[in-house]
Amino acid sequence: MTRRFFSTIALLCLFAAANPVVAQSQKAAVGALPAPARRAYYQVAFMQQAMAMYAKMGLGASGLSLPVFREGLVGYYNLRSTGNYAAAPPVLTLIDFSQSSQQKRLWVINVEKCKVLFHTLVAHGKASGEDRPLAFSNKDGSEMSSLGFYRTAPTTYMGKHGLSLKIAGMDPGFNSNAESRAVVVHGADYVCEDFVKAHGRLGRSQGCPALPVAETAAIVKTIRGGSVIYLHGPAGAGYRSQWLNVDTAASAFASQRGGAGRMQ
Repeated sequence: MTRRFFSTIALLCLFAAANPVVAQSQKAAVGALPAPARRAYYQVAFMQQAMAMYAKMGLGASGLSLPVFREGLVGYYNLRSTGNYAAAPPVLTLIDFSQSSQQKRLWVINVEKCKVLFHTLVAHGKASGEDRPLAFSNKDGSEMSSLGFYRTAPTTYMGKHGLSLKIAGMDPGFNSNAESRAVVVHGADYVCEDFVKAHGRLGRSQGCPALPVAETAAIVKTIRGGSVIYLHGPAGAGYRSQWLNVDTAASAFASQRGGAGRMQ
């Protein structure tokens, strides 16, 4: 398909979004399109929505890149369309481990309300690297962070680090051993600005995405119940995932937003 075709599709998306009457009639028209054209329409609509959300929430100014946000959103819609997760909180947690531990590299976003709920520090595994994690593992005893998409447990629990939340890795070979490794979300006193000032980096965990103690309770209570976490790594980390399929995410997005059905 040509660039002109995609430009035309984009203009139709914008016009429909601005005009409810047009949107309703276009819904029927899109449903009648051949599968390739319908797929293109949904992809453009999805990408436009991602860019609009990114701009509205000021994510660029807060340090989150558009590609990382877009990847997280793709996985969010793909995962939300599988299993019995319709009642899960519409929350996406993004952790960008391509960034320095001195930076606030965790964002908790309410996707439906297009709102950043939390933006804070987060630690990586001690064997993954010093200030920036460079190595990742799914192996027991590695003390490394594991890249990929996760689902949060239904409830919190009190562990050795206080209030904590179990997470289940959704990417075989990358984070699928998270539960057996006891990789959980918890608070730690080494995740704070004072530690950074004293050591030039955050303290490190045994592979858990550890949070500032003062914010842990609010964050884990917000993200529990099957919400999605995306842990992004640096270029060259070799991460691949079925959840990064844009076609299926765009279809799920259209279906959840009342679009003209799923793509065939």
